[in-house]
Amino acid sequence: MTTVQPASSSRVTEIRIGNSRFDRGVLTDREIRKAYKDGDLSVEPFDDSLIRPAAISLRLGEEAFSLVSTGPVDIADRSTYPDLVPKALDEQGRLRVEPGEVVLAPTMERIGLSSLLAGLVDGTSDYARLGVSVVLCGQVSPGFGSATGAVLTLEIVNHLRHAVLLHPGARICNLMLFASAGSEESYDRIPHNYSKDHFVMPSRLAERIESAADFGG
Repeated sequence: MTTVQPASSSRVTEIRIGNSRFDRGVLTDREIRKAYKDGDLSVEPFDDSLIRPAAISLRLGEEAFSLVSTGPVDIADRSTYPDLVPKALDEQGRLRVEPGEVVLAPTMERIGLSSLLAGLVDGTSDYARLGVSVVLCGQVSPGFGSATGAVLTLEIVNHLRHAVLLHPGARICNLMLFASAGSEESYDRIPHNYSKDHFVMPSRLAERIESAADFGG
C-alpha cells in the first residue's frame, strides 16, 4: 500500500512507497528495485540487468510504423492525420529507418506506475551520437499503465543522410523515476489517455480537442 508520511513541517519531504521510504526526487538503482518489489513499479518483462544508477533501460519492440502524411495536417481533424504504415523487419531482423523518417515503435516492456511515481523517458547518448532521436515526448504521468501495464511509444527520427538499422530487443532508452507527493487525478482516469495501450496507437489529440469543445473548453 502506498502512503504519504507527513513531515514535521508543512512540506512533505519523505514519501513511503510500499514498505520503503524515499526523499522526493529521482529514484536510484536501489530504490528502483524496492519500488518494483513493492509493486509500485511494474515492468513486464523485467530484467534486473537493465537497471542503471538512476534509471531503468527499456528495449525496442518488434512492431514499428512509419508516419506517412498525404497533405497538410489539421490537429483538430483526425481524417488529415498521417497514416501508420507498418514497417517489416529486414531479413536479418533489423528495423530500417530512412533519413528524415518518423517511426513509431513500442518498448518491449509494459510499464505501470503507482500514483506516487512519475517518469521521464529519454534517448541515450549512444543513439544521439549516431544522429538518431528516440523520444520526442518523454513525460510518464503518475498512474500510467497502473491497471494492466502499457507500452511506451517511441518517436524515432533519423537525422542522418543514410538509413539507420535498429535492432529490436536492444536497449534503446532510459526511464527515470521520481517519487512525488502524489497527484489528485491519476493519468489513467484522464479521457483519451494511452494508459492501457499494448500496441502503438495513433494520436488522440483530435479526440481531446473535440471533448474540450463539447464542454466549451
